Amino acid sequence: MEVLRIATAGSVDDGKSTLIGRLLYETNSITTDKLEAIQRASQRKGIGFLDLSLLTDGLIAEREQGITIDVAHIYFNTPKRKFIIADSPGHVEYTRNMITGASKADVSIILVDARNGILEQTHRHYYISNLLNIPRVIVCVNKMDLVDYSEERFREIERDFIDFSSKIKSDTQEILFLPISSLYGENLTMKSEKMPWYTGRPLLEILETMEVHKNELKLPSRFPIQYVIRPRTDEYHDYRGYAGRVMSGRFSVGDKVTVLPSGQKSVIRQIDRYTQSLTTAETRQSVTLVLEDDIDISRGDMIVRDEEVPDLKREFTSRICWLDRDPMVPGKSYLLQHGTAYTKAKISTIDFIEDPATLQKIPGSTIAMNGIAQVQVRTAKGLPVDRYHDNPANGSFILIDEHSNNTVGVGVIQ
Repeated sequence: MEVLRIATAGSVDDGKSTLIGRLLYETNSITTDKLEAIQRASQRKGIGFLDLSLLTDGLIAEREQGITIDVAHIYFNTPKRKFIIADSPGHVEYTRNMITGASKADVSIILVDARNGILEQTHRHYYISNLLNIPRVIVCVNKMDLVDYSEERFREIERDFIDFSSKIKSDTQEILFLPISSLYGENLTMKSEKMPWYTGRPLLEILETMEVHKNELKLPSRFPIQYVIRPRTDEYHDYRGYAGRVMSGRFSVGDKVTVLPSGQKSVIRQIDRYTQSLTTAETRQSVTLVLEDDIDISRGDMIVRDEEVPDLKREFTSRICWLDRDPMVPGKSYLLQHGTAYTKAKISTIDFIEDPATLQKIPGSTIAMNGIAQVQVRTAKGLPVDRYHDNPANGSFILIDEHSNNTVGVGVIQ
């Protein structure tokens, strides 16, 4: 069954946790004991309804404050599809959490409180969805029950969002607008009778029928090596396989390939998956490639098809989000991980720091936690990278502090 990865975002109290809780409730994805626990907790709070937000606010601090702090991953399914939701926090100080939560999303759901309209944090969350090249964004105007299900208010928010998004929207990104009430389940799993002016589909139907990964097979073929398999048995004494996960594109038996960074060439002789032999391996499949020639290949190398060989780059422009409490230091040596490859790297210069809420570009000599900046990266060895907007799977990296071993930054290659 196909999996749809969803990232949710929105300002504080816009109703993300309630929306997710309602989806779980309506799809019968809540166990009886958990539902009873939520009923008891709702009674203790003295409210006259079932507080479904308690399903996702797992940390004690989240339940006490009524906010989301950590990224919660929620799994549920319907007869048509499986879903993984990354519920990201709304506070500005947790911007880094949203980036990590949304990094693998197929669709971003951004909630807007119908009373408050578009806020700075709404701008910030859409900016991140665009930066991460998430192909579809669903803007859910929530709490429509508190504005008497007004179409005029909904259209006003829709215009405000379009005005901002038009400044940065990519040609490949699709934006949908949906009026909802998470608390009462309006337009979530069924069309709302209270908003007859909305002629579109409810949220769950949109998510169930959305096309996923339709263009992934058209991307350049990339296969980073995770492990070299050399069985020590008489039966397979001459077996040499290269295990990994197809990052993008596809590989077939008989394909002429190049190994990077060495540049050595060979042909794919067979493709193994567990006890099966495949003729083709596609994006997201974990397989073992066996080549016609014995080549010195190790973890961190990459196999690509001859007609799709990328340049090895030691310098490139990147948008980076800083995750660490200690500010970024230009010229300091960090460990850069790209796929399965590691190399030392430095941020040589900061072109500008960008405020996601206003799109203002500010000069700066360092990047603070949660800051987003355009920088120049210099690496110790050439890397087979792609531009993120051309091939997201091969266009990102993380920076690691060599002393603390903390992941301090994530970057997308421009």
